[in-house]
Amino acid sequence: MKHLVDELLDVARSTPDVVALRWFGGRAGGRVREEVTFGGLAERVERTAAALRAQGMEPGDRVLFSIRPRPEGVVLCLAVLRAGGAVVFVDPGSTPELFAARIAAARPRWAATEALLYAASSGPLRGIARSRGLLLPDYGQLPVRHLYTGRWLPGVPRGAHRVARLGRAVPGTVRASEEVAEADGEALVVFTSGTTSDPKAVVHTARTLGGMLDLFAQVGDLKPGQRAHTDQMFLGLPAIIAGGTWEIPARAPKDAPEAFARGVAGADSSFLVPADVTALLDVLEAGSEAGSFAGPAASAAGPAVLAVGAAPVTVALLERGRRVLPGTRWLAVYGATEILPAAVTDADEKIAAVAAGDLVGRPLGGIGVRIDTAAARDPEDSETPTDSVDPDDEHEVGELVLTGPSLMAGYLSDLDAGGARAVEHRTGDLAYQDAEGRIVLVGRNRDMIIRGTVNIYPGLFEPRLRELPGVADAVLVGVPVPDGDERVVLVVTAEGVTAEGGTREAGAPVVRTGTELARAVADQVAQVLDHGALPDLVVEATYVPVAGRSRKPDRRALVNLVSPLTGTVRA
Repeated sequence: MKHLVDELLDVARSTPDVVALRWFGGRAGGRVREEVTFGGLAERVERTAAALRAQGMEPGDRVLFSIRPRPEGVVLCLAVLRAGGAVVFVDPGSTPELFAARIAAARPRWAATEALLYAASSGPLRGIARSRGLLLPDYGQLPVRHLYTGRWLPGVPRGAHRVARLGRAVPGTVRASEEVAEADGEALVVFTSGTTSDPKAVVHTARTLGGMLDLFAQVGDLKPGQRAHTDQMFLGLPAIIAGGTWEIPARAPKDAPEAFARGVAGADSSFLVPADVTALLDVLEAGSEAGSFAGPAASAAGPAVLAVGAAPVTVALLERGRRVLPGTRWLAVYGATEILPAAVTDADEKIAAVAAGDLVGRPLGGIGVRIDTAAARDPEDSETPTDSVDPDDEHEVGELVLTGPSLMAGYLSDLDAGGARAVEHRTGDLAYQDAEGRIVLVGRNRDMIIRGTVNIYPGLFEPRLRELPGVADAVLVGVPVPDGDERVVLVVTAEGVTAEGGTREAGAPVVRTGTELARAVADQVAQVLDHGALPDLVVEATYVPVAGRSRKPDRRALVNLVSPLTGTVRA
């Protein structure tokens, strides 16, 4: 299999003058700030990779990467892969303890960071960042080689190399190395969850990353000359490898939805997470009412294809999207960081199949599906509603297990310990395949909350929450909202309070907001939780209901109890 950077170089040789990257900027986000042709992109990637090798980067080196999508960052990301290195994504907003644990697990030799982040974490902006609740780690003190993008700012460590200048010192036409980066070498490390004692990270090789990009090309049916308008690298890179143009918005869609709406209009494809879709549809409808768009909301312009994924995609969201942008083909993409994407369905198909469960679609070419009926959890302990599947349905329900070209190499801790590579991914989703081979989800085989693009495993965090002063029990639950996202609610009980009984027969517990305990816990959660797991609301309950033979917290009952307090729907 050809390395993904070699695929890009092949395109560059055949269409050197075609625009590969178009980055928007300006206050309104509508001005083209920079364009990079395929020939220019290939030259910059080769020169930067050669410079990295000259500076001492070796195959297998891990690079902590904290740079937003923009041409300079795209060049560096591809150059790291070209030089045989691996890009490591670690959320800088996690607690200092968790960030330190993740760095210790990844053992990066390099850090690639925006100058602004250095300034906000250790320079003159540190105080401002802290005043806004951002407890950023001190990037400048990491014992690694430093690279930075943007103009130099106070806080950038001495000896750091500016990415834009790296390749300028390499004369003539160059190649990164006579060696070709190995397709099975480590290329991407993404931390997904975990605790300070056991950080969890997914590892992809250049081969599996290439498989991922090929599958995304299937999703968008990408072709030469098309425009992909997105801040998501998983659609942007396949677009340019297909010979199209990746248009990079000035800011993330959730931060500047009006600018994104203008930029995505008329594009061939885009990819958004559900929360960003909601923001986009909000501004389109508001613009129609205010007369910013010609005609009714239904005439607002969108992309030809809009893929939605990285979190559950609800029928309600797709129905709204189809109503506001009827000229757009809406797709729902299913997958996980461990194997992405895996299946796809369009809005019409998903809406028509809503009564049969949550249809996530047909497996993409090359994806293998297995339904492990033996792994299905005892129904008494299941979080799955008993009416989620037709009782007359003959399909066997079990845990969804996937294989395919984008399957991860494994988890970082396992691989670093010498463990074998992954051969399949157990999703934790309960599902079946219908007569047409489509995957239909009916519940979860393990507890997980999905907010935005973050997977939150309550069992990892609840033990630390129960150690907070005055807390007897603590349970995190996800409350669904119409766009498919979830609100995270922390339910706590007070020490010294005798529960009336943990079963439903004892009567529903009383839940309240604004109690002394709820306020105290809300003030302390940032000290013990990754910021991605911070609750949207903290409530106090008289007791935590339990269910099943194992007497576990009845999370579904808690969701229904707290839903009125969050203004969301019942489970």
